[in-house]
Amino acid sequence: MAGPMEQFAIKTLQPIEAGGYDLSFTNSSLWMLIALAIVSVFLIAGTRSPKLVPNRMQAAVEYVYDFVRNMLDENVGPEGRRYAPLIFAIFIFVLACNLLGLIPWVGAFTPTSHISVTLGLAFLVFVVVCIVGFARHGLHFFSLFWPKDTFFLLAAFVALIEFVSFLSRPFTLAIRLFANMTAGHVLLKVFGTFVVSLGSFGALPYVFGILPLSMNIALSALEVLIAVVQAYVFALLASIYLNDAVNLH
Repeated sequence: MAGPMEQFAIKTLQPIEAGGYDLSFTNSSLWMLIALAIVSVFLIAGTRSPKLVPNRMQAAVEYVYDFVRNMLDENVGPEGRRYAPLIFAIFIFVLACNLLGLIPWVGAFTPTSHISVTLGLAFLVFVVVCIVGFARHGLHFFSLFWPKDTFFLLAAFVALIEFVSFLSRPFTLAIRLFANMTAGHVLLKVFGTFVVSLGSFGALPYVFGILPLSMNIALSALEVLIAVVQAYVFALLASIYLNDAVNLH
């Protein structure tokens, strides 16, 4: 039986090399494209024929978008609405990638269980925050790290800590999502292995297999919740980082 870490293996589906770089199309690339396709169908179906009294699909799209917009209003303020398309795109893409990996029997792959994917998304947020900060405030953006009305030596020490903390944001943002998705999938695989191994004891398969099976059902429900919560946390932290760039708080 495959080990619990084999589900995270990157498999090359179409080798591609350009300029000495490996640009192969992998199972991770495939499932990110599937996530993008599902999100596209969801959005197109919900906005193709907008009505004053929305149907269920339009209401679903509007609810998700309003959820993200309200989150920006709370964390950034009215000026944050101009960044709603970006945060909305990140939120719904991460959510789709998280949930697709929970589909059984189709060899589903969770792209967000790889640090390279989550780090790419986190660096996108980090770069946007830096661009917005310098575009709005110029060099005054560095005042974000300098505490006001503080003794110079203490302020310099705090500024150094704040600057290092700022640079670590993309890594903590990426690791949080990657670690949660990886840990949950490993637990599902481990308890799934227990179901098979303990359920093969001759005449008593149901007696030995029922406990790990119950745990797997509970963990599956928990994983769905974690998939949604982690997408929300990723978008929420991106909003908080944008608030620093917009308002220098």
